[in-house]
Amino acid sequence: MITNHDLSTQQWTLDGSFPFLWENAKSMETGARPAFEVDSVPAKLPGSVQNALRNAGIIPDWSHGLNHRACEWVENRHWLFTAKLPRSWFAAAQRARLKVDGLDGNGRIYWNGKLAGRFNNAFISYTFDLPLPEEGKDEIPLTIIFETPPRWLGQFGRTSEMREWKTRFGYGWDWLTRLVQIGVYGNLGIEIADRNDAPYFETFRCYTDFDADMGTGMVVLHGEVPNAAAVRFSLKDSTGKTLACATYTPGEFENGISWNVESVRAWWPNGYGDQPLYSITAEALSADDVVHDKQQRTTGFRRIEWLPCKDAPVAAAPWLCVINNTPVFLQGINWTPLQTNFADLSAVDGTKRVNAWRDTGMNTLRIWGGAVLESAAFYDACDRAGMLVWQDLPLSSSGIDNHPPDDALFCAELADITRCYVTRRQHHPSLLLWCGGNELQTASDGSPGIGRPLDERHPALRRAGEVIGALDPFRRYLPTSSSGPMFYADPENYGKGLHWDVHGPWSLGEMTMKEWCEYWNNDDALFRSETGVPGASSPDLIRRYAGGTDPMPVSLSNPLWRRTSWWIENDAFAREHNGRQPDDLEEYCSWSQARQAEALVIALRACKGRFPRCGGFLVWMGHDVFHCCANTAIMEFDAAPKPALEALRPILQQKPGPGLDPGQ
Repeated sequence: MITNHDLSTQQWTLDGSFPFLWENAKSMETGARPAFEVDSVPAKLPGSVQNALRNAGIIPDWSHGLNHRACEWVENRHWLFTAKLPRSWFAAAQRARLKVDGLDGNGRIYWNGKLAGRFNNAFISYTFDLPLPEEGKDEIPLTIIFETPPRWLGQFGRTSEMREWKTRFGYGWDWLTRLVQIGVYGNLGIEIADRNDAPYFETFRCYTDFDADMGTGMVVLHGEVPNAAAVRFSLKDSTGKTLACATYTPGEFENGISWNVESVRAWWPNGYGDQPLYSITAEALSADDVVHDKQQRTTGFRRIEWLPCKDAPVAAAPWLCVINNTPVFLQGINWTPLQTNFADLSAVDGTKRVNAWRDTGMNTLRIWGGAVLESAAFYDACDRAGMLVWQDLPLSSSGIDNHPPDDALFCAELADITRCYVTRRQHHPSLLLWCGGNELQTASDGSPGIGRPLDERHPALRRAGEVIGALDPFRRYLPTSSSGPMFYADPENYGKGLHWDVHGPWSLGEMTMKEWCEYWNNDDALFRSETGVPGASSPDLIRRYAGGTDPMPVSLSNPLWRRTSWWIENDAFAREHNGRQPDDLEEYCSWSQARQAEALVIALRACKGRFPRCGGFLVWMGHDVFHCCANTAIMEFDAAPKPALEALRPILQQKPGPGLDPGQ
């Protein structure tokens, strides 16, 4: 039998030392074991080093004022998470494995004092074989050691030189300061088998399709089950009624099994219908028909098709999303992790935020490529809420050039990540599409640079697409976003058929509100996957997180505002107020929030009113990850809606198309 032990229930400690000092069992000078700089503070796993240190009072809360500067030293140490596991777990064990969803960093695993494995990729799951402990020890130490992370993977640089597979956004972006998370995220457990030849699921994946005309579903099952004599599957509805059940050989399972299921209910996106879910159970059987291992997935049945937008150029990519034969206007936000140290989030945190976006009338969340594969709990929440998920692979632009490496090793590594992403999430009905990454571009001559969105002529993006095509054939793959001939919609090119999926603008810039209206009223883009307008946070929240720094004046001379300097609009304020600056924080915030709300309402109303000529509109960005005095987020750091979100709500809840209320 396979037994799984959840390591989140164990007591963990965290130690920190100068790099490699922990390897030096005794000091050459004194013969004594070197003392750790941070010695055995309580920790939780999954979780981050930074959260454990903050809870222990060793570093301040980085969300306040300029405290983040007092936390950067953490990156320059090695960190050791240790738990002592009971020997009784292994009393009847013949095989033991450590399984980890995510290790955000690079380092090593030590088991019972000996090296059990290494890791250097934050985007794949890991399995480590653990030698069985000898008799006589009541507790067996397990240590996860994080070494120093890469020095720089932040917003600016050269994507062509970004080769380390670690989350990038924590190095600093235009919407947060630097806090490079180090830690374990997702599930963490020990898998124990009581027999060496016990059957177990090495892999298990499934996906579905739906025939809306016939009301029938299809389930496709794949996987590897070493040592199994047979594999048994069952499908049940939410009442527990069994709709299908069958047993197959491991070879049939590995080659792929397809079921047709009669009379299933369709899963719909938010605002279009219900979200009925079904459970799939897979059991690995030995020759004596004993169940040794079990896997379960929750799924739903829907068909997603992509058709050309109305009046789109013949050559254009299809951007009209049709779900269960119904055209759907995709409206939502670009989702970044809820906080910089996302390893410390709970399932409840993600569910609350998903439901908050659902309640606005939105139906789509784009998981941006500078972050990570969102959690299973997040996807479960989206399945229940009817929120479609656009999932980027972990690639993003870097400003100086936006062209990922294209050598064979990089292509193979991206393929491994893609395979892991697909295997873990493809069963979710909420999963809308896969995307190679954010704002990946090439120069006009095809060399690394800026200008034209990349396509599948890029070897790494082509390889990722091949993996998705083989493993998840019913879902769309985009090499990058934006995509098509043009990155940005330029009014000079309106009417030329060049604007397919475009990004921007992210502010009014030098435009007046009248000029902003003209820009959107003449827009011909088929899809808007990133559009934003800056808006200040509330005065109360700014003061709460100011950390003793005076929020006034609103200018680059104030370090509080300079943290995310792109979104300071004191020059625009002056243009609209006869050259003067705001009298107080309340005046500036009120003006900024009203401006953000008015501009986004104009943009969304124009795009949604053009449906089905325009397939969707996603706001950049949804929520604040870090407390910013101003940002393009439409939800505050404390999850309160900004006035822009409240202004968008009635438009989000209207039907799309020419009949949309034109507003004021």
